[in-house]
Amino acid sequence: MGEIREIMSFLPHRYPFLLVDRVIEVELGKRIVAIKNVTVNEPFFQGHFPGQPIFPGVLILEALAQAAAILSFQTMGRLPGEASTVYYAGIDKARFKRPVVPGDQLRLEVTILRTMRHIWRYAASAYVERDLAAAAEIMCALKE
Repeated sequence: MGEIREIMSFLPHRYPFLLVDRVIEVELGKRIVAIKNVTVNEPFFQGHFPGQPIFPGVLILEALAQAAAILSFQTMGRLPGEASTVYYAGIDKARFKRPVVPGDQLRLEVTILRTMRHIWRYAASAYVERDLAAAAEIMCALKE
């Protein structure tokens, strides 16, 4: 799975809020590796920050959650629909290690830690090349 149309079938997000550009690896029930290309054309760079654009940390966490949602729906063997989607339920241990700037490519790595009913907990990390940019434990809930 790598094509943007396929990614869009697993996420309800669209421009400018679709933050996963490519999926390069999936182990159902275990982990996903995805890519977010950071370009200067993204609308939030006008104000974050003029003259020194930095990709917002909350959007790094959102990109990680979107990768997690793709993994969850693929693991369940279904697509999201009007009656079901994945929502954030919590963010723990979030740390930001380096700024992400236009031209960077974020490598999103998400691993399922556990699932209980409709609650999924993940370990999530975002890298620029080999440098850790951000990490967190995220929890998402499947709403139907």
